[in-house]
Formats: sequence, C-alpha cells, structure tokens
Amino acid sequence: MAKYVGALDQGTTSTRFMIFDHSGSVIAVAQKEHEQIFPKPGWVEHDAVEIWQRTQEVISGALKKAEATPADLAAVGVTNQRETAVVWDKSTGKPVHNAIVWQDTRTDTICNELAKDGGRDRFREKVGLPLATYFSGPKVKWVLENVPGARERAERGEVVFGNVDSWCLWNLTGGVNGGLHITDVTNASRTMLMNLKTLQWDEEILGILGIPKSMLPEIRPSSAVYGKCVYPLAGVDAAGDLGDQQAAIFGQTCYAVGEAKNTYGTGNFLLLNTGTEPVQSKSGLLTTLGYQIGGQAPVYCLEGSIAITGALVQWLRDNLGMIKSSVEIEQLAATVEDNGGVYFVPAFSGLFAPYWRSDARGVIAGLTRYVNKGHIARAVLEATAWQTKEVVEAMDKDSGVALTSLRVDGGMVHDELLMQLQADVLGVPVIRPKVAETTALGAAYAAGLAAGFWHDLDQLRANWGVGRTWEPNMDAAKRDSQYALWKKAVTRTFDWVE
Repeated sequence: MAKYVGALDQGTTSTRFMIFDHSGSVIAVAQKEHEQIFPKPGWVEHDAVEIWQRTQEVISGALKKAEATPADLAAVGVTNQRETAVVWDKSTGKPVHNAIVWQDTRTDTICNELAKDGGRDRFREKVGLPLATYFSGPKVKWVLENVPGARERAERGEVVFGNVDSWCLWNLTGGVNGGLHITDVTNASRTMLMNLKTLQWDEEILGILGIPKSMLPEIRPSSAVYGKCVYPLAGVDAAGDLGDQQAAIFGQTCYAVGEAKNTYGTGNFLLLNTGTEPVQSKSGLLTTLGYQIGGQAPVYCLEGSIAITGALVQWLRDNLGMIKSSVEIEQLAATVEDNGGVYFVPAFSGLFAPYWRSDARGVIAGLTRYVNKGHIARAVLEATAWQTKEVVEAMDKDSGVALTSLRVDGGMVHDELLMQLQADVLGVPVIRPKVAETTALGAAYAAGLAAGFWHDLDQLRANWGVGRTWEPNMDAAKRDSQYALWKKAVTRTFDWVE
C-alpha cells in the first residue's frame, strides 16, 4: 500500500521534489538551483536539458532521504513556472533553443504589432489575458521566426512546444520512447492560445500568430491519471499538473468562491477563486483557470501578477552584494525604523498587474544623504507589500468582494518583518499556514485525489492549519500618505523604454 504522494515543483530558480504523507506533512525534500541565462538586456533563458537533469537528481535525492522507493508513492503531481516556453524535437528530445522564461521581454515587438489591430485587449475576451511579453504564445512565435529551420520542422510535425510542465511530463513518461505530450487547463490558460470557455486551443488565434496546432500538447484536467512514469519514478502514476500559482491556491484549499491566496516567490501572485464562470477584469487583472478535477466543471480565478518581489532580494544579493544570503535582508531592514523616504519600484522587466507597462524600468526614488543600506533593504521589502496592495485594490474593484484576510505562502513568508509590513499596508490579518510550501502540496493533492489517496476536497481542507497570523497595527493616515508616495514613485518608471 502506497504511503506517500510525490510532487515535482519546477520553479524559476530551482527544481525540487517533495514527498508528503496523508496529513499533508512533508516527509522529504530535495532541491537544486539551475542557471539563469541573460543573453541580452531584458532576455531571460533557462537550459531545459539542465532542468530535466536537476529534476532526475532531486527525485532520486528526496526518495533517498525518505528511505522510500517509487512503489511507496501513490502518484506524482507536477507544478511549474508557468509561461516559460520550451520548443523541442520530439524524435531527439533536444530543445531547438533555450527555454524562454516568463520574465523575458524579447517579444515586445511581436506584442506591439499584434496590438495594432484591436489594442492590448485584442484577445482578452477569449483568453482572459492582455497582449504582453509574459505569456508563452508570442514566445513560440519568436522561436519559429528566429531559430533557423524551426518553422519548417514545426510544420512537418517534428518540433513541439510546451510550458515547463509539458517538458517535464514528456520526459517523466518516456520522452522519445512514447512520452506523453500533454498539459493541463491551468498551464494552457497561460499561453494566450486557449479559449477559456471551450478549454481548447483557439484556431483563430493560432492562425494569427502562425503557430501550427500540431506543435501543441493535449489539454487535460489538472487532476487525472495521465499515464505511468519511467525512471526515476518507474511505475508511478503521473496524475496531477498545475501551474505553480494555481497549485498554491489548490494547496491552500481555497475551494470556495471568494477565497484568496498570495504566493511570495520570484514574483508575487495573488489569486481569487471566482467559481465556475470566468470573470473578465476591468482593473488590469488576468482571468485564468484555477483548476479542474477530472470531468468536473473547471474553476476560474482572477489573478494579479507581480513580476519582481523575491527576485529583488536576489538582485540585492547577487548584483549589488549588499547581503550574502537572502535571509539577511530582514536583519538589515530591521536596523532602521522606516524607509527614510525611499521607494524602490522594481520594474526590471516592465510592470505587470495592474499596469501592464512593458516600457517601465526600475526606479529608486526619494534618495537623500541621510539614506543608508538599511533604508534600501526596507524599501526592497516594502516594494513587495505596496505592489500587493495595488493588486488587492484591483481585485476588490473587479470582484466586489472586500478582502477580510490574506492567506500567504512561498519562500518569502518566513520573513516576519515583511509579513508585518504586509498586514500594515493592507489593513487586514495575514495568515501563514502550517505548511507554507503550498505549491508542491497543491500538485500532490491534485495527483493524490486522482489516484484515490485522498477521497474528496473535505479531506484536504481538514489538513490545512494556521501556522501564524500577523495583525495590522499601522495608523490609517500614515498608510495613506506612504501609499501616495509609492504611487508617485510608480509613475516615474513609465515611458523609460522608447
């Protein structure tokens, strides 16, 4: 009898494999970083072969730590950095180009050309997304237009595309020897190529972008048994697939309309469950698939995506050398009582929700000789809190539901100063669950449900427990005046790129 469920969490900066028991507790985890490749300003790439190598290493590593074999796993789920596009040759298993990462802005020209007919919201009614460099559809178009021979090979059916979930599942289920070329509704909804209502690839948009339909993976539910894995998970059912943010809302057990979570990772992603009907945003949010269990009706979400949050702490560490490890940011920020008048808007790859300005670039505003590195560190943490507040306001407008508390997860939620700042800025309690790594947990839940390891959503809800709550204690007038300065700083980032 299988005792556990496994989850492959393929993120922007690292890959990890986690093993969970029936109560949702972590039994073992193994994690490895992979290289971030920056060929030109605004370009961000990953080596998909390296990612698959890391995947095999962390699976073996976690199984060893758990003293388990694949036979101990009831199923495995996959969760992934979502809009990162991989195009590969299905007969050799070799990518035709490095994976183009969700943060990459090289498709700006393509998006601007497409927007000339119908504006940024040209496809929004069908796909729930604005025309933006963020999504994977334009990235595929770029590969077909810029990699010699790629278009011809794609038209002959030799070259295929997928977000990273598809790449991992294809390799996990056999690769060149009959690997499954599939994705789930949540990942498909991030390509700008899937119709939200039909959950099928949209022929008209494919035609406009010039992407052969034969390149695309088959769209499946988020929780369903897809097939058997090969080494290093030989014989285990691959049974769950969710984009990382949807996996987090699933792991946070936000199964009721109006429940929301915010994930603090490389970027920040706030998702609100809106039920079985898609809600179109009028405030700069995305309409996205939340999850689909087997043959049940799909559940939709509104999403506010922020490009740079945890990545700003990494930048402070790697590019400026102000800290040696990411955890030091909290200690440095705690050496001062406030931000000293400094506001840091990290529009490194433009601004995502609610602005969608690819012409924006990062700004540090309010510098005086009084300012020291503690103030800069605090402004870095506050940037995450203020950006989240902007998204929450947009969500309130779109949904008509005022936020009463915020469930949080991801790597940055262990920064207690940041969590207090977040509660202060929002004016509502911030709640961290007992298991903060809810992205991997959500993928495990989806797989375990499909395999019968868990029977229903109520069993999963029963696993969720509060780890810590932060109550707001900032004066409303002070919050409003600081927010006004933040908004002013944001406007300074606009129109930087001609």
